[in-house]
Amino acid sequence: MKSLFLAISFIFFFSCQNSAQNTQKQQAVKSADPIEVPIINGKAKAYFASGCFWCVENIYEHVKGVEEVISGYAGGHTNNPTYESSNTGRTGHAEAVEVIYDPDVVSFATLVDVYFGSQNPTQVNGQGGDIGSQYRSIIFYQNDAQKKIIEEKKAALAKKLNQKVAAEVYPFQKFWIAEDYHQDYEKHNPQNPYIQNVSIPRYERFKAKFPELIKQ
Repeated sequence: MKSLFLAISFIFFFSCQNSAQNTQKQQAVKSADPIEVPIINGKAKAYFASGCFWCVENIYEHVKGVEEVISGYAGGHTNNPTYESSNTGRTGHAEAVEVIYDPDVVSFATLVDVYFGSQNPTQVNGQGGDIGSQYRSIIFYQNDAQKKIIEEKKAALAKKLNQKVAAEVYPFQKFWIAEDYHQDYEKHNPQNPYIQNVSIPRYERFKAKFPELIKQ
């Protein structure tokens, strides 16, 4: 009986999350015109969602040309999302990062390569054991040039793998900065079991694939 209850609860939870992604408000987010973030003091910004933001923040912070990475939420239809509200799956948001970078050192195209090269690109609604729409993969574009880069790289990867690539492609609208304790999480919590067993191994796999992109 307990197993049946858990199975029903599991199905109900993901049904709620999936229906949240198909609401009229969420569809409006997907079809909106992108907002372009201006370059300030020579620094540009890019936005990615790829599972737990602790992991993604750590990966991008090691990439040459990246000045700073901020954890937050993006891709949803509600204002002022929190860690607790986004985890319900009802806000439409995914855990995301804002990558602040020098476009003279690293291109947007290379950041997209980092994105696809640092995850399981075929996993839907999650990465590894982090499951749910708040962990889904999304790449955000700010203009037609970025959208073209993303779609071409996504199509090439799908052809190479002979599988569907899970990442969604969204017009960028707004990035909501996460709570303070999420920022630089690995740096401040190096002994955390999740960091030790998930975040660091994920970074090491990426580093082994793209050693030329890693800061010295």
